[in-house]
Amino acid sequence: MVSNNTQESKSESKTVIIGVGNEYRSDDGLGVIIADKLSNINPNGTRILKQNGEPTLLMDSWKDADKAIVIDAISSGASPGTVKRFDAVEKPLPSQLFHYSTHSFSLADVIELARGLNRLPPSLIIYGIEGKNFTNGFKLSTEVEKAVGKIVELIIKEVRV
Repeated sequence: MVSNNTQESKSESKTVIIGVGNEYRSDDGLGVIIADKLSNINPNGTRILKQNGEPTLLMDSWKDADKAIVIDAISSGASPGTVKRFDAVEKPLPSQLFHYSTHSFSLADVIELARGLNRLPPSLIIYGIEGKNFTNGFKLSTEVEKAVGKIVELIIKEVRV
């Protein structure tokens, strides 16, 4: 499991990328894996964090950001590796997609709590990646592994905008 401590690059950027997941539950760890890959690239000096989805830590992660990008696994019935992008400031996330949290709050629940507390950043983009396997394990499914590079490219483009 990802610790509650965030890992931050040395930057003063107003953009933060947050990879959410549990690296011990196969595809649920993809947000953390993508955050690691982005840390090696560090697009435009962004802050890159890894979170396990704990609500207050997640809200604190985007507290001073102008733009936050969150990456998490979803389960919608789409083909594994399918990428969905949501603007969480514009409208609520479909809560049924983000229910693989190890906490009692899903990512959708955390965002709505933050909205109610007026703690959303000005821009909050969510990348949900369809998972296949959420059982105990360290390895991503083949379909999700193939999508990782595409997701990294999409996020780099998003940060450069």
